[in-house]
Amino acid sequence: MAHGHKIELKQEFFSGNKKATKFSLILIVLGLLLTIIGIATAPKTHPSNEGASSEEHHHVAADNNTPRLNYYGDHQVNHPLPPPIPEDAGAHKPWYSRVYANILTNSYFFVLVSCLALFFWALQYIANAGWTTVFKRVIESVVAFLPIASIILILILIIGKSDLYHWAHYEHEALKPGEPGYDKILSGKSWFLNSSFFIGGIIIIPLVWFLIGKKLSSLSVREDAEGGLTPFKKSIRWSAAFTVFFIFSISVLSWLVIMSVDAHWYSTIFSVYNFATGFVAALCAITLIVLYLKSIGHLNLVTDEHIHDLGKFIFAFSIFWGYIWISQFLLIWYAHIPEEVYYYQVRLMDQWKPYFYINIVINFVIPFFVLMTRDAKRNPKLLGWIAVILLFGHWIDVYLMVMPGTIGSLAQFGMLEIGMLLLFTGTFIYLTLLSLTKRALVPINHPYLEESAHHDVGV
Repeated sequence: MAHGHKIELKQEFFSGNKKATKFSLILIVLGLLLTIIGIATAPKTHPSNEGASSEEHHHVAADNNTPRLNYYGDHQVNHPLPPPIPEDAGAHKPWYSRVYANILTNSYFFVLVSCLALFFWALQYIANAGWTTVFKRVIESVVAFLPIASIILILILIIGKSDLYHWAHYEHEALKPGEPGYDKILSGKSWFLNSSFFIGGIIIIPLVWFLIGKKLSSLSVREDAEGGLTPFKKSIRWSAAFTVFFIFSISVLSWLVIMSVDAHWYSTIFSVYNFATGFVAALCAITLIVLYLKSIGHLNLVTDEHIHDLGKFIFAFSIFWGYIWISQFLLIWYAHIPEEVYYYQVRLMDQWKPYFYINIVINFVIPFFVLMTRDAKRNPKLLGWIAVILLFGHWIDVYLMVMPGTIGSLAQFGMLEIGMLLLFTGTFIYLTLLSLTKRALVPINHPYLEESAHHDVGV
């Protein structure tokens, strides 16, 4: 049902906020300082590397002809690669692989946040949804970080490819069947896991996302200047094109960048899982910025009804994330295929076990119980804290996807990890707020603005 009173539609401008800018700069400086200290104090040798030659450091492929004991069942059977308990991924890596892995974790996380915000933006057009119009600028500002995060991701993947991915080193060995170290599984995946496809994919996919986002942004600018329905209708068509491309491209990117760090492993719903963790994080980022702007007197057209719907989206897709998480886990556990099971086996051992359970508690248990009620979704302070917690939780989710398969026990949660996270977070906040200052906050010529201003959830 609609509100019965008239709402004045007037323009608003955000010229920046000294406290927020100062906060973001403090995060950047502190993050940079902790990152430098973390790099300087990081162990430069791995215990298992001491006394080994450089060739031994890099040669991690095992002889596929040598039988391995499989302890998954009630009796022992011979099984080729991968071994039931995989070798430590960090045992043969140089110390700076930890730096590469941290940059990969943070850049990929913020690429997910930005590109899923772009997906949310496009979704509003193709669904003819009007309720988000009053905070449309916030969605656009989150998308503005996509090119920066993508460039960092592309650079670190090109520079650190051989140190992060076992398949990349195996590719250079060019082993043939019967030769020592030949890996049947990696050879079978070489049509996909090869340097040419990898480099092409990680460049082309973010580039297309950026170009379509740029087009939508230019149409938004044109709409502000000219009005009319022409920019709006073109935005619908571009959004539809983006959505079709996005469905396939997010899958390919997640397989290339994240799933291939555990090169023997595979999951048929891994891309959906990445979508879920990125979408919740994007919704949380959007919600936090909306709540922040409301708290300093902006976005006066945003009401409790809009906040309620953002809360419902966060709640719903946190449940969706939990559903995909348990679906992937149970299918792999029940099928009991060795090259699938070891992914969870290694994450339930040693230093990774706490992160495994923290991930579930933060990203599913907390939002499920806290956001279940209507009042919780309409409480700005509570919703804001949940959004912060979930952003950290889904960063942990990406951290757990990356670290065990790239550097294993070489990974430590110390000043380097904290510093890198603060550095990326501070940069994201700074550039997002900067983007908000470049345009008027209210899309005054959007055809659904009045509908959005009168939005009512009806309960």
